[in-house]
Amino acid sequence: MKIWTSEHTFNHPWETVATAAWRKYPNPHNPAVIGTDVVERQVVDGVLHTHRLVSSIWYFPKWAQAIIGSAKVCYAREHSEVDPFARRMILRTINLTFCRHIAVHETLNYLPHPSDSSKTLLKQEAVVTVKGVPLNTYMEDLLTNKISNNAGKGRQAMEWVIKKLNDEVKDLTRSTDEILNQTKKSIDDIASSAKKSMDDISQKAKKSFDDIQNLRPGNFSEF
Repeated sequence: MKIWTSEHTFNHPWETVATAAWRKYPNPHNPAVIGTDVVERQVVDGVLHTHRLVSSIWYFPKWAQAIIGSAKVCYAREHSEVDPFARRMILRTINLTFCRHIAVHETLNYLPHPSDSSKTLLKQEAVVTVKGVPLNTYMEDLLTNKISNNAGKGRQAMEWVIKKLNDEVKDLTRSTDEILNQTKKSIDDIASSAKKSMDDISQKAKKSFDDIQNLRPGNFSEF
């Protein structure tokens, strides 16, 4: 059995990182993960519980495939808990494919950084066990190294998603500003047209009144 642990600090608040974690796949940094499907989701006492099926591709050398077999798509079961009040997100994953010989238990814990609440601390742990096959220690090392490598790609993917989220917010803000500006311009145009119409009416009314005042009594003699 091999145990791998890691900690990483994101320079983003917990809410941003937790949102990005939901939208992590697909991304260009982790092409091995090809899909996620929600199997079950429910809220219990304010905590969101989600069960997802994760589809990915495991790249094993041919000698390893000869020992444990091969699969075009590998599956894993992920259970997560998101507590927005405690600001805590935990994801626990275990593989379903090759589970006869390989067990990979991975846990990701996202929480506010203890010394800076504007940042997020990721605690990651993986427990790898290989049994029933030769070279099991070597295969455990192989899997642990792969997990470590994928963890780095995963952090890059999170930054990519966060940037994408920020860009979406900027686009939404820009669109909202454009709508507000157009609305203000339309209101100004309507107000200007209304004022011009009122001025025209006032001028015509004044002219009519002046015309009446300028009439002389002799002008009515013919009637």
